[in-house]
Amino acid sequence: MLYSLSVSNYILIGSLESSFPEGLSIISGETGAGKSILLGALSLVLGGKADASTMVGPAGESCVVEAEFGVDDAVRAILDAEDIPYENDRLLLRRTVSRSGRSRSFAGDEPVSVGVLQELAEVLVDIHSQHQTLRLQDERFRMEALDLRAGCATLRRDCAAAWSDVLSAKRSLAELQERLTQARDQQDYNQSRFERLDQAKLVAGELEELEALQKQLAHAEEIKETLGAARGLLEGAEDAVPSPSQQLRESARLLEKAGAFVPQMQDLADRLASARLEVEDIASSVSDAFDALEVSPGRLEQVEERLSLLYELMRKYGAGSVEELMAERDRLAALVLDASGLEDAVAAAAKTLTEATQRHLRLCDALHEQRLAGAEPFAQAIMALLHRLDLAGARFEVALEEVTPGENGRDRVFFRFGPSAQAVADVSKSASGGELSRIMLAIKAEMARYRHMPTLVFDEIDAGVSGGTADKMGSLVCEMGRSMQVLAITHLPQVAAKGEAHFLVSKQAGVTSMRLLDASARIQEIARMLSGATITPEAVANARALLNA
Repeated sequence: MLYSLSVSNYILIGSLESSFPEGLSIISGETGAGKSILLGALSLVLGGKADASTMVGPAGESCVVEAEFGVDDAVRAILDAEDIPYENDRLLLRRTVSRSGRSRSFAGDEPVSVGVLQELAEVLVDIHSQHQTLRLQDERFRMEALDLRAGCATLRRDCAAAWSDVLSAKRSLAELQERLTQARDQQDYNQSRFERLDQAKLVAGELEELEALQKQLAHAEEIKETLGAARGLLEGAEDAVPSPSQQLRESARLLEKAGAFVPQMQDLADRLASARLEVEDIASSVSDAFDALEVSPGRLEQVEERLSLLYELMRKYGAGSVEELMAERDRLAALVLDASGLEDAVAAAAKTLTEATQRHLRLCDALHEQRLAGAEPFAQAIMALLHRLDLAGARFEVALEEVTPGENGRDRVFFRFGPSAQAVADVSKSASGGELSRIMLAIKAEMARYRHMPTLVFDEIDAGVSGGTADKMGSLVCEMGRSMQVLAITHLPQVAAKGEAHFLVSKQAGVTSMRLLDASARIQEIARMLSGATITPEAVANARALLNA
């Protein structure tokens, strides 16, 4: 429920603070006093549109609206999901709008988005404005009213989820079909490019090895001649010139001999022995390289042809290495295989869509049957309330029309009304303004029985009625106040007398204010509502009678 409302510098309201009790509270005041401004402030803190040019009053650079609500399970679920703290099962909502146009929203002390305020508003307050009878023309409102009475909430959620699955399956199938079409269009092109790379038998690191081999083969004769000369020097000449190895061996022997007299010569002899072994190993390697070196013009031609092929492929495919060519080959292979794989994926997606559609249609059928079963009891309940509100001969019907299945099933809901035994027609065409007010009140009263809503605000729902009908409307609103908090803005004394608390909105020197009336002031206000500007003794007596009744 709404515990308190605080408004500062909002349009014509300089500063206002009010606490509201449980049950039915009446808000009255002369035309133009600012009752609608008060309602606008409440709408603002519940996430309504902020317009700095009209909302910020003259007393500062910003307006502030605060409202304190009780926290029940529905509110608690939203707060927990948004990680918003609260204390003692109370929640303070605050909205500020600066003259520059900036708007800030808070839940507790936590900054929140306007969307969070709007989500909270859905489970905190239901505001019925003066023009909300137009909602009878709103297909979603009519469906919501029927579904509440018929107990369709779970089925409707399941149907919406199933429809979401259908749309998702449609998107997936369309995407796969588009990919398959593209794959088929490019399949021959991708196939030929893949085959060219696949036939090349690419090997990682091949390019570098071939380039090195090509250099070696191109200079094979020069290399062979050089290696031959080096081997001759290392192995010794045929004219008895000793090889470096032989010279090192002889030098080591002489040093060993000298080592008998000069001990350090033995170390030098050992070093020469090591050097001789290294020289002999080098000579063997040079000899092996000389013998292994191939002077083959044919082999050089093969290497150069292979290099030419790799260079051509790299240029054609925009690659900087053989490894990049291999990656492109693998990508093309995946595309070639993807066409056949996509056919299977399309078939699977089509099956998924069929199953999702069938499930959705089954839920649509179940929802239709439940609505059909609930339509007549709902219509009878509304008609009974209308009979109480001085529409004794009125008829009210709920009709279902089949439409293309969608989020809310396959039904369109119509409300039909006839003020007497005559044929019924669409309520927006067959009901007068006063009748629309009573129809809307009856629907709201019936919805309140099945919808959890701690606070209900009526803004002149009694417009267009008077006398005994107004008294009966007041009684119905009073009944609703026994199970929930109701704030009723009214001009009718018959309705005002039903409230457990009565607030008066007034305007002095262009500033709107609101105060809770005591018993004496309440009699005077209801007398004013009865007689106008001049309050007569008869009006006062009548006011007392209304309150006593």
